[in-house]
Order: sequence, then C-alpha cells, then structure tokens
Amino acid sequence: MEPRLANTWRLTVNEKKFIETALQSDLRIDGRRPFEYRKISIKFGREDGSTEVQLGQTHVMGFVTAQLVQPYKDRPNEGTLSIFTEFSPMADPSFEPGRPGEAAVELGRVIDRGLRESRAVDMESLCVISGKSVWSVRVDLHILDNGGNLIDGANIAALAALMTFRRPECSLGGEDGQEVIVHPPEVREPLPLIIHHLPIAVTFAFFSNETSVVIDPTHYEEAVMGGRMTATLNANNDICAIQKAGGEGVLQSVIMQCLRIAGQRAHDITTKIKNAVESYNTERALRKIKRHSNSVSLDVCDADVDVVSERSKLIPGKSIADQSMDIEGETKSSKQGQTSRIDGDAKNFIGGPSSWDPYAGGVNLDSLKASLASRGTSTPSRKEKYSRGENMSCEADPVEPPEDNSLASSPIEAAKTPLGTNGEKTLKDAVKSKNKRKKKASSAGGS
Repeated sequence: MEPRLANTWRLTVNEKKFIETALQSDLRIDGRRPFEYRKISIKFGREDGSTEVQLGQTHVMGFVTAQLVQPYKDRPNEGTLSIFTEFSPMADPSFEPGRPGEAAVELGRVIDRGLRESRAVDMESLCVISGKSVWSVRVDLHILDNGGNLIDGANIAALAALMTFRRPECSLGGEDGQEVIVHPPEVREPLPLIIHHLPIAVTFAFFSNETSVVIDPTHYEEAVMGGRMTATLNANNDICAIQKAGGEGVLQSVIMQCLRIAGQRAHDITTKIKNAVESYNTERALRKIKRHSNSVSLDVCDADVDVVSERSKLIPGKSIADQSMDIEGETKSSKQGQTSRIDGDAKNFIGGPSSWDPYAGGVNLDSLKASLASRGTSTPSRKEKYSRGENMSCEADPVEPPEDNSLASSPIEAAKTPLGTNGEKTLKDAVKSKNKRKKKASSAGGS
C-alpha cells in the first residue's frame, strides 16, 4: 500500500486483522453493509454559495466566489472554473499548514476533472465580452474533520455551493460600449449559474488483493485498504470520470459491478442535493420578502394615509381582508368629501363673498337686482354711481373696514372701471374736479 493512501492512525496488527475479518463476513466496524452509504447532511450559510456537508464523521465546508478576468486565448468565449482545497491540521494530525500537500492536490484534481470534463457548468454563459472579460468561478473547499472518504464529501459540498451561488449581473456601457458595469444585488437580482447535470463522485475501497470491496470507506478502513477507485456519474448513469489510485489491477467484472452500484448511489445523492437546494431557495425567497415587505399602495391624500395608519393601530386583531375593506370604504368617503368640498367652494365663489379679493366683502344679489329694477336700465349718473357704491358697501358683510378708500371698492365699481377707460369720466375724475373747484374758489376769495 502506498503511503499516500494511509493515514497517520497507526493501527495495531490486531485492529487491522479485526477489520479484515469483519469485511470477509460482510460486516463493517460502524455497523454498515459493504455497499451502504453513510448519512449525508447538507446545510447552507446566510450568503449565496456557502455550504456545509457532513458525511458521517467527515465534515467539509465549501465557498464559491467569482471575479472578472481575461479569458484564455484558445477559449475566448468561455469562463473558467477552478477548485482549491485546504486541509486544516484540526481535521487530521497528518495535515500540515502552509503549502497544500499531495493529498490536497489529488483531491482538487479529482473533483475538477469530474466537473470540467463532463461540462456540467455552462462556461459560455460566463462570457461578458469575447476575448476581453469573462467570469472566473472559484470553489474553495475546507476540510474541517477527516472521517474518511474526503472525495465524496468535498464533491457534494462543491456541487451544493455551485447550485446556490449567484453572480452579480453586469451590463455594457461607456462611450464605446465596451465598459463593463457590475450591478450590486440591491440594484439588480444576481444570476445563478447554469448547471446542466450533477456529476456525483462515489468512492470504493478494495481489501485483500481486491477480493473485498466496500463503498464509502471510513478513516479506519482507509488505513487498511489496498486500493481505491472513484467513479463520477450523474443521475442518468453517464460516466463522467474514473480515477484508480494504489494497489494492483482490478478485474473488469468488479469495475462494472462498482459502476452499477455507483449509478444507484448517484441518483439518490442527486435527489438529496436538489431537495436541499430547493428548500434553501424557498427560505431565501422568504427572507427577501421579509426584508422588502410590500406595503398597501393607495392613491390617497396625506390625511387618508393618516386615517388608515390610525385605524390599523386601533384594530390590530382584524384580518387583512377586513382591514382592506375598511381602507376602501374610508378612501371612498374621503373622495366624496373632497368632491363635496370642491362643489361648495364653487358655489361660494359664484354667489357668496369673493375669495379672490381679500378687501371685498361680497355682493348681495337680491339687493342688487332690486336696486337695478327700481332705477331702470338707464345709465346712472356720477352721483348715483357714488351713492350706489356706498349702499352696496354698506349692505355687504364687511370683513374689516380698510383704511384706503380706493381698496374698499365693490366688485360693481371694479366692473365699471373699463367703461371709464373708454372716454367716460369716472368717480375719481369727479372727485379731482371738485377739489380743483374748491381750490379755485379759495384762491378767488383770497384775492
């Protein structure tokens, strides 16, 4: 057995013999059958593209990020996808911090081969400007606990993170139309990745010269196994990749048997991942609705909005339908009140006191008609005009007696002013001529 297939759990000879003897009887130390998978738990973080997967004792966390980069020259219309793994010393004593070891590089290559060679992610949809700008998607896998079969756990974490990741939407602008504008999530809704299928990695372990085969080996079984094979398939039993590490050759019949079992397990794991992602999307939509709650939009004035808010405060136990009916009734009553107020203003403007002249007290129509009928339709003289103006100002309801006589003129006098401009003398001219006569008389008496 090669050193890279074994872990630092230095098992004793008796422990190794116990594991091998139990496998020959189709028993495993954790109580499973040879082709029984461990329980899978998939959890998602608050941010898009973050996931946490538990496969038995194995614990893997995945994060997906994206940035705009220049594409490769041989593929100017396709984005890029890269897998990076990090082995924490907390997960296993054999993992050392710093530069990734051989096991970390192998893990990243196996997962990357299954995703890239099967064209699971649509790379052409990541292109923004051909030959200039594309999206580069990066998947970071952090091993938190090594309970065996890191490849399957990391593969599930990568797929779940890719399915929940959403890249920012971008558009082209600028003078030449080649400037890329990245819109924040508050302005435009981010876009999910286009994933055609889910390549699921299923790992088998071989013991005693490839005579005993088990699926999903544990940490202790990896220390005893003589070889390992990882088959990557989708739900349609399409083989995406096969990787054989360590040990001697395996018979063709054994490989075909492993592929049939891997196809069944791939279908089950795909269903679990899709169900988990669907529940996450539902929860995400509910969080978005709570964050941006839709308020009732009504085309009413400010007073109506205040009435509705006060009504909702006074009656918090009513249902939404009852409150909406109350709001509609209050809106109709307010609109009727507005129309009646407008009609009343029009009536006051026609027959009541003049609202456009602050110094006029208004005209009494009955007295005006009586005075016109008694005096006839002939043109009144200057004295009659003057006396009529005084009578009308006395009959009207004065608001405040103004100090200036010129500002206290009635609307009838204002209506007669255009006649004076046509050549007829007005009351003002008569007053001026009277004053002139008094001055002339006083000057003659003095002389």
